[in-house]
Amino acid sequence: MESIYLIIVLVLVGLAVVDLFVGVANDANNFLSSPFGSKVAKKWIVLAVASVGLLAGTLTSNGLMEIARSGVFHPGMFTFNDVMMIFVAVMICDVIMLDMFNTFGMQTSTTVSLIFELLGAAIMVALYKIWTEPGAVSDLSQYINSARAMTLISAILASVVVALICGSIVMFISRMLFTFSFKKTFRRLGAVYAGLCLTAIAYFAVFKGLKYSTDILQEAYQWISANLQTFLLTCFVGFTILMAILQLVFKINILRIIVLSGTFALAMAFAGSDLVNFIGVTMAGIDSYQMASAHAAAGGNIDTLLMSDLAKPVVVQPVYLLLAGGLMILAIWFSKKARTVTDTEINLARQDEGGYERFGSTPSSRAIVSNVRRLSKRITAITPGSVQRFVDKRFEPSKEALENKASFDLIRATVNITVSALLISTATSMKLTLSTSYVTFMVAMGTSLADRAWGRESAVYRVTGVLAMISGWFLTAIIAFSAAAIVSFLLMWGGKIVMAALLLLCVFMLVKTSALHKKRAQKKQQMEAEIDVYKTGIIEKCNADVHYVFKQMSRIYSETLQGLATENPKQLKNLYKEARTLYENEKRKREHEMMPTLIKLQEDAVNTGHYYVQMLSYLYEISKSLLFITRVSSEYIDNNHTGLCEQQASDLEKLNREVSEVYESLANMLRTSDYSDFENVLARRDAIFDLFVENIKAQIKRVKSKESSTRNSMLFIDIVNETKTMLLQSRNMMRAQRLFMGIEEHKESIKS
Repeated sequence: MESIYLIIVLVLVGLAVVDLFVGVANDANNFLSSPFGSKVAKKWIVLAVASVGLLAGTLTSNGLMEIARSGVFHPGMFTFNDVMMIFVAVMICDVIMLDMFNTFGMQTSTTVSLIFELLGAAIMVALYKIWTEPGAVSDLSQYINSARAMTLISAILASVVVALICGSIVMFISRMLFTFSFKKTFRRLGAVYAGLCLTAIAYFAVFKGLKYSTDILQEAYQWISANLQTFLLTCFVGFTILMAILQLVFKINILRIIVLSGTFALAMAFAGSDLVNFIGVTMAGIDSYQMASAHAAAGGNIDTLLMSDLAKPVVVQPVYLLLAGGLMILAIWFSKKARTVTDTEINLARQDEGGYERFGSTPSSRAIVSNVRRLSKRITAITPGSVQRFVDKRFEPSKEALENKASFDLIRATVNITVSALLISTATSMKLTLSTSYVTFMVAMGTSLADRAWGRESAVYRVTGVLAMISGWFLTAIIAFSAAAIVSFLLMWGGKIVMAALLLLCVFMLVKTSALHKKRAQKKQQMEAEIDVYKTGIIEKCNADVHYVFKQMSRIYSETLQGLATENPKQLKNLYKEARTLYENEKRKREHEMMPTLIKLQEDAVNTGHYYVQMLSYLYEISKSLLFITRVSSEYIDNNHTGLCEQQASDLEKLNREVSEVYESLANMLRTSDYSDFENVLARRDAIFDLFVENIKAQIKRVKSKESSTRNSMLFIDIVNETKTMLLQSRNMMRAQRLFMGIEEHKESIKS
């Protein structure tokens, strides 16, 4: 038997290890978003509970891997080499795609990705066989298990809508029952509520976690299935009594018990059933290799060996399951990308409307919000006023509800977990395959919608985020199918050389996405750190920011005019990039950091807050003018238009010199906090304004005498006008700075 197939098996094992890390990093959101978002306990406690759940899931699972082996294609129609190429193509595509989604914090479904990768690779290999092999069956349907594949896909799509609706309804009822100030009401009804939630979680654990378990637990599963009503009633009564004792006698917050129990159950079910998404293909590859080895040892030809035996159910050895469980536990503890994916859902579902919104506004999200508002107005118009007032009172926000700066309260966390568990377990009992990722995410979005977390200030951005996620899910299917089809074709055509190239590409992509994720994480940490710095030393930080922007702006402006005079396109492009970075930083501070900083300032810091708002506005306008100058200059030279004439270059050189001197003086004032020379700088600035007028008049004369083209004239006038805007905004900035510093000095003198 050729050694290349042993190498392929080793490649599949290596890819499975990587796939476990990237896959769990994406799917960890299923059981971590609710405890993390509600801050139910310290992070290490949540991770410890989830780890125990993952380990229990691997131990109670019998490791059935039929989806990877025969759930999408008929293995009896493919040879040993065919299925090995299918498996390698699937694993390469799965690793790269899931890692890309993790890098950008976008949740997807590992189940959907696996199904469509298997489908795309199997169809392409079947088509390749039909085209190239004489005597191959020409009916594509003979190769693909299309009925099973369509059932899987239909169930997954239907679960998205059902999860959103169910999450919204249950959350609305729960909030109407308990309100945001739920402690008093929960003291009376909490035990019953907890009994219902824990019964649902137990039902989920049985039907999702024990269905494919060992023989001993299978007997328990069969008994529970036969006596379901007795089981549920016993659980409800038992849990209700237990929770009442813990709440009333021991004064324990039983909401925390519900959330942590749900975290354990979701993690256990995930490890027990979704393990196929990560190691199923590799296990099928190992089994295929063993079958081929036995066939070759008996004197058979592996090139014509059909893999019909893959359709038989095979139980994975417990040692493999334990190793996989250990890798999953390491992934949730140490994968930074898992935190990124979880943070995306928490950000979309958070109760607070202030702060950073990751997603922007799109026409589709604006249309949805507008239509919903119109529908809401019509419903309000026909609803009695007393009912409206009663409902509004039940949804009045409470500062006490969000403990430890949580994104949402424990009531919503319990609803998220309980509804997700019920939907998943119900589908499992009905033998329907669905995506746990899609269900948990859409339930979380439904509960946040019903909880009025999406107000008019944030709704359009949250809707954009949800649409982006759903679009990503469809892209998952399209990309997975297409990529697996292309890769499998290349493998069938190019063999081991192409395989080596694709593996190198896989390694390259993992390294690049890791660096990109690190850069994005550092940017987020820097933004959070800047907010904290502003809170503690806002005056010093503002001065430092203004000084930095003035120095950078003066340099970029000066070099832009020089690059324009020398017609240096490369220099102008680089300066445009620098100006764009400067502008984006100021825009980010103005749009995303200003309100969190103002909220964190002390209540009596009105003057400081006013100065801070002014400073951000002025710096934003200054950076916008600079960006415009660099952009039009770069585009002008890049389009190979006529360069500046000698007189234009001379005028801009003189302007550059005068402007640079003004900004140098302003920067020195900021550095030394000495504004005694401010009036002289203003006088110099007024002289520059006269220079602006002279430059515009001179350009008009050149236009009339046809010494300058239309584009050339517009460029010159634009630069002069935007320079004037920059100086005006800088003057306003420094005037506000001097006024504020005078106020602060006056306060300090009173204190002393």
